[in-house]
Amino acid sequence: MPVELTMDEFDYDAIIVGAGPIGGYLARKLAKENLRILILEEHAEIGRPFQCAGLVNPKAMESVGLFDTVLTPIWGARIYSPEGTLVEIGQQEKVRTWSVCRKLFDEAVVIQSVKSGADIWLSSKPIDLKIDEEKVEVEISTPYGIKKLTTKVVCGADGAHSWVRRTLRMGKPKETMIGMQIEVSGYNGKKGKLDMYTGSDISPGFFAWVIPSGETARVGVWSQTKYIGEKSCEDLLDELMNNSRWSYKFKDCREVGRFVGSVPSGILKKTTSTRVALFGDAAGICKPTTGGGIGPGFAHIDLIAEDFANLIKIDNLDKISLSKIDKKIDKMRKSQSRARALRDAFLSHSSDNELEEIFKVWAKPDVIKMINDVGEIENPIPLGTKMLKEIPEFRRLAGRAIKAVLWS
Repeated sequence: MPVELTMDEFDYDAIIVGAGPIGGYLARKLAKENLRILILEEHAEIGRPFQCAGLVNPKAMESVGLFDTVLTPIWGARIYSPEGTLVEIGQQEKVRTWSVCRKLFDEAVVIQSVKSGADIWLSSKPIDLKIDEEKVEVEISTPYGIKKLTTKVVCGADGAHSWVRRTLRMGKPKETMIGMQIEVSGYNGKKGKLDMYTGSDISPGFFAWVIPSGETARVGVWSQTKYIGEKSCEDLLDELMNNSRWSYKFKDCREVGRFVGSVPSGILKKTTSTRVALFGDAAGICKPTTGGGIGPGFAHIDLIAEDFANLIKIDNLDKISLSKIDKKIDKMRKSQSRARALRDAFLSHSSDNELEEIFKVWAKPDVIKMINDVGEIENPIPLGTKMLKEIPEFRRLAGRAIKAVLWS
């Protein structure tokens, strides 16, 4: 049975490490349950630096209502094969995702948590944790010296290289994508549509992207070290912009910002332990098909927040009790695993010649209609299943995908 302690014996009910959108959204949810919450942010300001393409899906946006941070609604995409075959999808009346100013978005999410009652310390980070059955002692480096606090639970929402995850040896995500993104003016794109480019020369195993963001555009590539060998993401980006068949689109571009980072994918086997829980990138909760983390991160919090808050209230935060919280995301784990297998079958494990054949099928009008009717950025499985059932060419071209969709 948990030990009965009074609130006076804890400085906070929960300390959340990381003031990104995931940490801010979690803090708001818990603060609304009348819990005392502290967010720790190692940087001096919210939303800097950011290492994200800045896309927020409609469901996540509805959760926070921050439409004033939107730079451009994205309703379609132009996807190019290695040889230039174009698949153009989307319906202008249906917004698929929102391109936001990440600094404004992140700040606004955290402000919502503060208005709900959470506290935040900037330029502050944990440097030591001591966890026992009764409490967590956190040693924190702050601008005013080392502070020591006690809390019931520590929540790691501190990104791909999570200090909480590493310190407590909670494992690693199944894979880590590495990426580079620059912000440019002068890109020759189409309003409301993002561009995606494929090919072993520019983004082996994955894709490169250009996302409209108001007066500018975000140009990025991502891959894995096992695919790019001795090259760097900077080499791939240079190839896309200066030497590829699409270089004419970038001839008037001027770089105004640069960001690099990694994207973990593959939810950890265990996202909780005694008096600790991981969220967002720290837990590997990220879409393996696009690298997006805000949508699935919010979905995870929505799924477990009420039960998690109740466990905090009664101070029942042992490993077994928290494992029930962790188990609630098993369906999400399976969905991400199937999406990764589908991605590998159609993209990562396909040669440029195989991709070209697949694109020629995707480019057919009846297939584009199916993509527009069924396709969802958050959940590619229904579309993949429908294609394999109804498009004979796919069964011939993508035998790997059949196993990925039906049995993984």
